[in-house]
Amino acid sequence: MKAIGIKEYLPVDQENCFILEDIKKPIPSGFDLLVKVKAISVNPVDTKIRAPKSDIESEIRVIGWDAAGEVVEVGDKCERFSVGDNVFYAGSITRSGSNAEYQLVDERIVGKMPTTLSYEESAAMPLTTITAWESLFERMDIDQTPSDKNSKSTLLIIGGAGGVGSIATQLAKRVAQIGTVITTASRKESKAWCKTMGADFSIDHSSSLQAQLIEHDIEHVDYILCCSYTDDYFDQMVDIIKPQGSICSIVETRNGKPLPISKLQVKSVKFCWELMFTKSMFETDDMHTQHLLLNKTSKLLDDGILSTTLTETLGSLSVASLTNAHRKIESSSMIGKLVLIGVE
Repeated sequence: MKAIGIKEYLPVDQENCFILEDIKKPIPSGFDLLVKVKAISVNPVDTKIRAPKSDIESEIRVIGWDAAGEVVEVGDKCERFSVGDNVFYAGSITRSGSNAEYQLVDERIVGKMPTTLSYEESAAMPLTTITAWESLFERMDIDQTPSDKNSKSTLLIIGGAGGVGSIATQLAKRVAQIGTVITTASRKESKAWCKTMGADFSIDHSSSLQAQLIEHDIEHVDYILCCSYTDDYFDQMVDIIKPQGSICSIVETRNGKPLPISKLQVKSVKFCWELMFTKSMFETDDMHTQHLLLNKTSKLLDDGILSTTLTETLGSLSVASLTNAHRKIESSSMIGKLVLIGVE
């Protein structure tokens, strides 16, 4: 089968950053599905894994963690899906990725693809949706359904126009019905996108967050979802989080810099990390919840409560198109999600 991957970890514009090779098609066993990949999405994690370093792989390493496709074979322990089913998933960071014709993925982290969406529209959703869902409803314990508590709560999403921010805004406003959802965005088009996703208003992340919130008569917020480098905003989050509030971050600190976490003690604030790969990496007892939440997401998309965050398609998956996709992600100018159709 055709696959596009890396052997050296090179800058995106350097020749041979990505390589096209014919490799052996994998055979499913156990809980694995063999999926014919129809569309993939590119995420910041792809560029971080590919980031320049001295390592050299002996065999091509296929990356990519977002896909939609058709099940063509199943392992002997599979019970959730059958051959011919359309599925969407983010996969596991410890296994071969989706930038290939076929991919093995554990059915416990796979969802039924929405029937009303195309492969491209569906491929934009899994990784960011799992991240946003677990951040809001598992890490910060926000009620999944509308409640009196939710209606009185305020959520700030730092980095609202990106993939995770876009779907987190929808989940918070359209599903949980949080009273006030605020996003950060600096450009006119970013702010317009956030409003489309359901944000009540946006503030500029390049200026004082606290000052801008006060302009809207908001002193503190109940919840913060940080979708940017955590240390860039940590001190500001300490100031604006409500006593006994919750903060969840999905992005590491720059250069592994430790956080002054004790600053949160006086407010008894809950701080947590979210990494959607944790469950698949460690095969946790609740690994199957990603299957369940993707199925719920699929229904929400089919019912029109949620909408795809796809904003750009760069054609078929090829060395050239994947290079362009990584270049665009690294420019930090993306709004929503970027998708490629199956291998050329």
